[in-house]
Formats: sequence, C-alpha cells, structure tokens
Amino acid sequence: MKQDIINVKSISQLHGIFGFGKPTHPLISIIDVSTWEIPEQFIGVKYTSELYIIGLKDKSCGLQYGRNPYDFDEGVLFFTAPDQVQSVSKGQQINEIQGWMLFFHHDLIRNTPLGRTIEDYQFFTYDVHEALHLSDAEQETITGCKLMIQNEISERIDNHSQTVIASSLELLLNLSRRYYERQFNTRSAQNSDVVSQFHSLLNSYFKSGKFVETGIPSVEYFSDKIHLSGNYLSDLLKKETGYTIKDHVNNFIIEKAKTLLLSESETVSGIAYSLGFNYPHYFNRLFKSKTGMTPQEYRKLN
Repeated sequence: MKQDIINVKSISQLHGIFGFGKPTHPLISIIDVSTWEIPEQFIGVKYTSELYIIGLKDKSCGLQYGRNPYDFDEGVLFFTAPDQVQSVSKGQQINEIQGWMLFFHHDLIRNTPLGRTIEDYQFFTYDVHEALHLSDAEQETITGCKLMIQNEISERIDNHSQTVIASSLELLLNLSRRYYERQFNTRSAQNSDVVSQFHSLLNSYFKSGKFVETGIPSVEYFSDKIHLSGNYLSDLLKKETGYTIKDHVNNFIIEKAKTLLLSESETVSGIAYSLGFNYPHYFNRLFKSKTGMTPQEYRKLN
C-alpha cells in the first residue's frame, strides 16, 4: 500500500478499505474490534478521515494519533475529530483486542441539536494519552448507549432514525463529559501540579521579555511545554481554577498593566507594546473589558 496519506471521506469507503463488508447505514457504523484484523500492509500507512470516532478498547492496539501512540493497558474511551492524522504501528489478529469503535459523519447530525453543539465537546481534540478512564459501571452505561445506537442502525431506516441516533449520541457524549469531570476531580493533586507549572511558565515568559520578542503566549506554547493538548489543558485549568488558558493570560496581562500604569511614566502605547500588543487599541479594548475603564482613566483615577 502506498505511503501517501489516505483520506477516508465516507463510511462506505472506510468499510471498503478495511474489509468490513457493506455498512447498514451510510453515515454511521460500529465495528467490533475483536473482529478487526489489521494485516502488515497497513502498518505505517497514514490516513485522515472526515469522520468522528469514538472508541472503547481494553489495551494497546497499535493505533497512533498524530505523534502519540495509544498504549493503555486497561479499558479507556477515546475520541477523534475529523482531519486528524492517524496510523497503525503494528498488526492485529482477530480476538487480540476487545472493544468497539463508532464512526459517524457530520451529515448524520447536521440538522439536529447535536450538530449545533458538537464542537463544544472539546475532548474530540484531546491527545490520545488524555483518554477517558472508565469505571466498570461507567463503561457499562457508555456501552448501553452504544447498544441503543447499534440496534437503531441495524433496523430499517425511517423518518425517526436520525433523531433517535443523534439523541443517543448526544447522551453518550454528555455522559462522557460528566465522567471527564469526575476524572479531573480524582486527579486533583496531579492537576494542582499542572496549574503551578502553568503559572510558573507564564511568569517566566514575562520575565524573560518574550512578551516583547514574540508576543502574547499562545495556547500551543503552554500545551507543548506541559505536554498536554491545548483543549485538555484549558479544560483542566477551567475545572481547577474557573478560568481557561486565555482567561489566565488576559488576567495576568491586566494585573501587570495596572502595576506599570501606576509605577512608570511609560506611555500607554509603550506599556501595550511591552505586554505583547503591536496595536495599542487592542490593549485598550482588553483593559476596558476587564476593568470598566480605559488605561488612561485608570492611571488618572489612581
């Protein structure tokens, strides 16, 4: 098989590539992983898809998402959004792995409430090592949702099929969001270390003059340093502190700005530049949104 990246555009194409047989529904499919044999010709092949993926597996299966391999030794639930690069690092025999994988195209939910909120489920963009670890009870509940969907797509499609399938998917995703919050809670000590590391990075970035050199730090800057995906890190911070990465950075800028406005004779434009703003009016807008007054008004008042 060629080493070019293969783009999987549909459920039918997915079934054709991996030899799953004809799908029972054109926009969604559930594969029993124990029946999935991956021959050597697929190893190392990169592919992307226009499909959302939800997978429950019991151990390492050789799948790799971006730079990170899936290497867990216990059952976890993971999510993949469309257009992420994936590959297979090792072959797989029948009955070697237990679990299931659910694939669906956005057209399935396009005219449903879930279609308008699917991007709110940020765990679709988490790295694979940030997968959701389920208790036995949670795994049973999630599998129950999968079975409802499976039963629906095995029946004859009618006018209610899309609504029932989409609502079942939405239930599965809402339960996953709940379980992720529980996972954040049970790892509070570890999360506190991450919060401390984040604040240390932010302070070091400022002290080293990088606000002037490279501008306001991006989400990717922190995620690369802490080795977590941007959305996972932001959600973790939101859970622990009530603020996202962007909130923390903006609050940090405002506090530094207040100090500079009162302790230096530097112009507002100069202060804006020192805090990473090439255009002062963006700084003025942020400052007013956070304090209710312009930088000039704050300086005069104090």
